[in-house]
Amino acid sequence: MESENSVYCNCLYYSANSLARLMAKMADEEFSAVGLSSSYALLLMSVNSRPGIQPKQLCCQMQLSPSTITRLIEKMEYKGFLTRKHIGRITEVYPSEKSKNIDSKIKDAWRNLYEKYSGILGEELAQKLTSDVHEASNKLYGQ
Repeated sequence: MESENSVYCNCLYYSANSLARLMAKMADEEFSAVGLSSSYALLLMSVNSRPGIQPKQLCCQMQLSPSTITRLIEKMEYKGFLTRKHIGRITEVYPSEKSKNIDSKIKDAWRNLYEKYSGILGEELAQKLTSDVHEASNKLYGQ
């Protein structure tokens, strides 16, 4: 697909969505080795690294809405990857042994994803693009 021919190539909305679709496809291909979509894999990686993390913290870390985080947690809890503990009004999310057992495979897939796109873009551009997109996202989010 040649973006130069698109009448929308100078539109941030179009370009960002195009990039997001390509990255989602790449990520899902890499995380399929673990049998999970990228969203579920990243959720497990987040919980594995911070047992007892609260859903609100996951929302901030993953930049997803509370309803999306709740749905992801419920699905992973149903599949036996996570457990929730309710302490008064606070909910904490913990990894199960099943989740801990695939943590290294998830991290391998994440590393493979980075190597794949940085191999295509070049490491310098990949890091700069990541930084620029993150900065833009934060500015637009906090407007």
